[in-house]
Amino acid sequence: MEATASPKTANPKTPRGEATRRAILKAAETVIGTQGFNDASIIDITREAGVAQGTFYIYFKSKDEVFSELVREMGRLLRQALNAATAGARDRLTAEKEGLRGFLSFVSAHPNLYRIIQEALFVDPGAYRAYFQTFADGYRQALAEAQDAGEIRPGDPDVRAWALMGIAKTLGERAVVWGDETPIDAVVEAAHDMIVNGLRR
Repeated sequence: MEATASPKTANPKTPRGEATRRAILKAAETVIGTQGFNDASIIDITREAGVAQGTFYIYFKSKDEVFSELVREMGRLLRQALNAATAGARDRLTAEKEGLRGFLSFVSAHPNLYRIIQEALFVDPGAYRAYFQTFADGYRQALAEAQDAGEIRPGDPDVRAWALMGIAKTLGERAVVWGDETPIDAVVEAAHDMIVNGLRR
């Protein structure tokens, strides 16, 4: 099932137009990510992008629209990063480990986008829900397939998907929002040990 998203923004018809649109998105990521949605302005975004204010409105109708597109963009970029991180995994447990490593590496490299997702809960709840539901749908399917293949023991794949997403999200927040400097590999090893072995002695 595909999650519902906000209306799509205009698609540029030329490479130059696409480059301009991406420059505006990148600037919005920086400005909104550092200043917050309420304090950021379109003037700030266009100044950061190095384009005229009128150019902004060729691609986006409002600050709300560029924000919603940033949420979708983070989802796309993160899914690409996770697919790359888990491409060589031999089984589901290996995929869990490499996926967590890929996630933490991604959010550490894109702290502004991570903060934007957090703020979306209040600015655009629909985009926030769609972002997580899209991940949950794919995650649930992957876990169900691994269960059918005998790679993991039986259990509710939907609850497991959300629980594992919660672990990753909180560890990402610990690194990006709270500034924890524990090396990613150490975090991955500790979290993966708990995922694989649980807390039982």
